[in-house]
Amino acid sequence: MSQRTFVSALMGMVLLTTACGKKAEPVTTPQPVTRPTTAVDSDARARQIADSIRAAQTAAAEKLRVAAAAAEAARASLVNEIAETIHFDYNMDAISADDQARLDRKAAILRANPALKIRVTGHADERGSDEYNIALGMRRAVAAKAYLTGKGIDAGRVEVASLGREVPIDAGSNEAAWARNRRDEFEITAGGQSLVKPN
Repeated sequence: MSQRTFVSALMGMVLLTTACGKKAEPVTTPQPVTRPTTAVDSDARARQIADSIRAAQTAAAEKLRVAAAAAEAARASLVNEIAETIHFDYNMDAISADDQARLDRKAAILRANPALKIRVTGHADERGSDEYNIALGMRRAVAAKAYLTGKGIDAGRVEVASLGREVPIDAGSNEAAWARNRRDEFEITAGGQSLVKPN
């Protein structure tokens, strides 16, 4: 081989090697153009915050409603205890042991609620004259008041009245009806809007 032929062959090999060693350029695919997400994210976040605020407001309102209902139920229970009647034997104004327990509870409620004032109204059954029954009803009301003041309740917080036999709760004319009608009734005259349960 001549030198010229050898050089030509060498050059051809170099060119061939260079061409084969060249790597192909990667094909790039254009990315799709996307809209900026900042506005969408901002709207979603605002809705999330508004929903969260509404949920918190609803929960707070429900909590207040439940607390108010519980307070009203507790108040109603105390009002019912104050309003429990006590009863007397025929022609008597002595307070029975059972009714002393009821009056003890009323005294505790009165002590826990210094603004609370009550009226005690005495009643009699249908037997006897009007005058006698008015006087008997008053003795019964005064007996309850004396019991309460004996438990430390200020006398000025307990009014007394008598309706004698004028307002029976049972219109019957027998011993069972008379026993129901011989009673003291209690009602709140002031300070009953919000009551505290005694300890």
